[in-house]
Amino acid sequence: MIEKILPNGFRVLLVERPDEPTIAAGFLVRVGSANERPGITGIAHLFEHMMFKGTPTLGTRDAYRDRQIIDEQEKVRDLMRAEERTMRAAWRRGEIEDPTKPENATPRYRELEAQFKKLIEEQRGLLVKNEFDKVYTAAGGSGMNAFTYYDMTGYFINVPANKLELWCWMESERLLRPVFREFYAERDVVFEERRMRTESTPLGKFEETLLSMFWEAHPYHWPVIGWASDIPAISKRDADSFYATYYAPQNITLMLVGDLKADTAVPLIERYFNRIPTGEQSPPEVITWEPKQNAEKRMNAEAEANPQVDILFHTVPFTHRDSYALQVLEQLLEKRTGRLYKGLVMGREVATQTYANAEHRKWAGLFNVGGEARDGKTPAEVESALYEELERFKTELVPAEELQKVKNNFAAAEYRKLTSNFPILYQLLFNEGFGDWREINAGGPKIQAVAAEDVQRVAKTYLTRENRTVATYTRKAGTGAAAADPDLAELAPEQLPVMRQMMAAIEKETDLAKLKEFLGRIEAQSANADPKRQQFQRIVKKKIEARMAALAAQ
Repeated sequence: MIEKILPNGFRVLLVERPDEPTIAAGFLVRVGSANERPGITGIAHLFEHMMFKGTPTLGTRDAYRDRQIIDEQEKVRDLMRAEERTMRAAWRRGEIEDPTKPENATPRYRELEAQFKKLIEEQRGLLVKNEFDKVYTAAGGSGMNAFTYYDMTGYFINVPANKLELWCWMESERLLRPVFREFYAERDVVFEERRMRTESTPLGKFEETLLSMFWEAHPYHWPVIGWASDIPAISKRDADSFYATYYAPQNITLMLVGDLKADTAVPLIERYFNRIPTGEQSPPEVITWEPKQNAEKRMNAEAEANPQVDILFHTVPFTHRDSYALQVLEQLLEKRTGRLYKGLVMGREVATQTYANAEHRKWAGLFNVGGEARDGKTPAEVESALYEELERFKTELVPAEELQKVKNNFAAAEYRKLTSNFPILYQLLFNEGFGDWREINAGGPKIQAVAAEDVQRVAKTYLTRENRTVATYTRKAGTGAAAADPDLAELAPEQLPVMRQMMAAIEKETDLAKLKEFLGRIEAQSANADPKRQQFQRIVKKKIEARMAALAAQ
């Protein structure tokens, strides 16, 4: 590993691996949803989308007019926000039921919305869609993508070894001169993503509630994708300020893994990335700590899902000395060879599946166990059996052979992660995002040093009643059949809850343009979907077309 700090603050990590004629390249921004605040939750994830919109030279046919349109859009949006304040005030007085519904918009808001749509249409005529990706693809690049998590945002791609300079130019350009075109349209895409991921899944909204119960004070309290009320309220002014604070060189690590030589790669990196000025101030640190939980919390929910139980315990952050024993404890419980499956599925036969997960984030951690009840069994029986298995770790030391087997699995998994460029890059991204890239080398030996007494100690310390939050799910009455709609009879049981949510959203939609856009996305996705998914999308398409016909007839 070669590490270098550029004069403007960029950290650079290089791994020379001549085994493959490619380079896995990316950069890690040390910002995630934990760095947000109420009112702009979801903005870190929104940037994951906006960073692909291009630069003055990529993504538009007329950069000058494009910039003018963006400025004009902001003026109209400022006026629209003033009207939104009026509508929220009317809602607080009880004069309207929902300030977000189109029918409750003020006449002035509708007038401004029409002006804004005209600007969007004009801008769309100037756009070169996905030009950023097209340039990379034409040069042999592949796998361009990004992710947002609680503590980080990462961007990555694979490029041929002889295209390193292209990567330096492309990535430095979008950091130096990003253009957040289609900002509000993309914000709506993110809102739709939230609806599909959270509101339209059987357990999504309940999981969100559970986590907001579990984290009382810490910014992990809100979801990465943001609260439903915050996403539509994020302004471009908010975005510009957020970008200036967190997308500064001193908060970014550049990473290259593959067929490269540091003595030629470093000068290229310096040439392109040193152009970017250091941020005016260092990004603020997260200072709100999660208080100690002093009593068990419980959530009981009826869901369109099989009966199950989900249990969360507060633990420790990344690289804490107890995190390694907790990871070992997870593996002792997890998978078909773990104690939960053997004890609850094969032994007591109270569950159909079980799971365990130790998650250590930058600022805090959690330990999660759960299981789905077998027919005729209840979540309470599954919960009781889970506690029985956890208690064994507190009263009995793990046998040496069982402990060593888990350690061997860890060692094998670590080896597999280092066999090619991209898995190495991915490990670097996450380790750096959580706090220290060196953990990619340091973590393995610490896992191997975990003793049976360490496992017992962390089980006693963290897996306690007062430290846990429990969610039990029972099946919602009337969710077992689709007789009310013949189309639904064609779907698999796990598809029914999602379809019902989508149908409800389609029926509420009154904007033909949005319905047409949604229909276009469904048709595009169907081309590459498997037969099961195509059947689902065919029914969605039918429902959208029926709703469009009903609106047109009004």
